[in-house]
Amino acid sequence: MQTHSLQTLRDSFAPSDRMPLVFLGHGSPMNAIEDTAYVRAWADLGQSLPRPTAILVVSAHWMTKGTTLVDVSAMPRTIHDFYGFPEALYAEQYPARGQPDLAREVVTLLASHRAQEDDTWGLDHGAWAVLKFLYPDADVPVFQVSIDMGRGLEHQLEVGRTLSELRDRGVLILGSGNVVHNLRAMRPGGRPMDFALEFDGLFADRLADRDFAALADREALGALLPQAHPSVDHYLPALTIAGASDTRDALTFMTDSIDLGSVSMRSFVFHAI
Repeated sequence: MQTHSLQTLRDSFAPSDRMPLVFLGHGSPMNAIEDTAYVRAWADLGQSLPRPTAILVVSAHWMTKGTTLVDVSAMPRTIHDFYGFPEALYAEQYPARGQPDLAREVVTLLASHRAQEDDTWGLDHGAWAVLKFLYPDADVPVFQVSIDMGRGLEHQLEVGRTLSELRDRGVLILGSGNVVHNLRAMRPGGRPMDFALEFDGLFADRLADRDFAALADREALGALLPQAHPSVDHYLPALTIAGASDTRDALTFMTDSIDLGSVSMRSFVFHAI
């Protein structure tokens, strides 16, 4: 496993028909309308990535229980799933078209994961708030796949493994969440909490070692996991992306800081060597 800097990411992409895998720590919805180091990094990444035929997004903000839903709508709506923010944020739209035919294929692909079609969701802010920087023209078809909160952590690794074959068809699989996400412990302007630094570092080390089983082992993660994630919704998309990778991939970390004291903005990319 190789770990690269963001600055060398463009040069490190090997000529390949196999699409990279991307996980972005999306943090506050305000990133969608503010000029931050995070959004500048996402924009740089978008200019570096090979152009996909479609984007499949696994976002922390589409949670289901007992099933995995796949959005098959032709024109996914922009969902403003947050409260108490400036009007400018609610005016944001991401008018990308969907990919119904491919989405229905994914339903079949994920049949063993209790997948079903859905045409009511669209793009929540875990999706559009990062896509607007990766692909600002909204000119790549995109659809979401939900996370089943009724299953264990290992299940999301399995979903990633199942989806991985789409990489060879030009599909960019994008996970959006946060490696550490504890809103109860947020301290605007405060220093990173010790548990946030510890879990973020542990995650990065295990990911680089390809010890994904350790990242999905609740017992081994112990009391640190509920400190970092009172609910694991923001953690699961990172496991999806890990599960879709293999030993042919190199790893790049980016935006590896702790925001608001208890939110890891760490992002990473797996790409063919």
